[in-house]
Amino acid sequence: MSYVENLRRDYGDFKLDIPHWEILDQGVTVLWGPSGSGKTSIFRILLGLETCPGMKWEFQGVDLAKLKTPERRLGVVFQTLDLFPHLSAKENVLFAARARKVDESKVARRMKELTAKMQMDSFLDRKASVLSGGEKQRVAIARALIGEPRLLLLDEPFSALDQELREESRRLVKAVIADEKIPALVVTHDHRDVEVMANKVSNIRNGQIEV
Repeated sequence: MSYVENLRRDYGDFKLDIPHWEILDQGVTVLWGPSGSGKTSIFRILLGLETCPGMKWEFQGVDLAKLKTPERRLGVVFQTLDLFPHLSAKENVLFAARARKVDESKVARRMKELTAKMQMDSFLDRKASVLSGGEKQRVAIARALIGEPRLLLLDEPFSALDQELREESRRLVKAVIADEKIPALVVTHDHRDVEVMANKVSNIRNGQIEV
């Protein structure tokens, strides 16, 4: 388990109050709750994009809360995906490898592995600006994984896809997470994400985790 303690933040009109929360260090933990419950704030705090004095996040003997954002080595897929539109799918992933300082000797092998796992062969050399929503999502996940992160964080990862694509994407992402043997935190308001993805569910409501 990964342990988050004292995740407390007062926004004035809204408060996060999470004294203790456990995130799996294998499989998928889903943080599920309605809009406005505090999910996005938690996501940003875990990434280090918002401060949370007093918080502790112990992951395999390391307190991630004490580290700066790049040092936390988290693979992140935002809801907006945030690909570089002028770069190809392959170039987007390789850009992340360089930014994360992945050993050059590993990059080609990992690129080949992730291309196969994420089923990207057919659009690898196409610019991100012309990719479909499902294709962009696959590139974003490959980009997050190539940096060999400690943990994968996904924010509403299927919300931009139509219903049919969502089911296909859920199954693919769950399989890739299992194959990569990387723990993942999925933040969502969609109960279907819980049903398909979750090995553990944490319900959040009004800034507090109920389970």
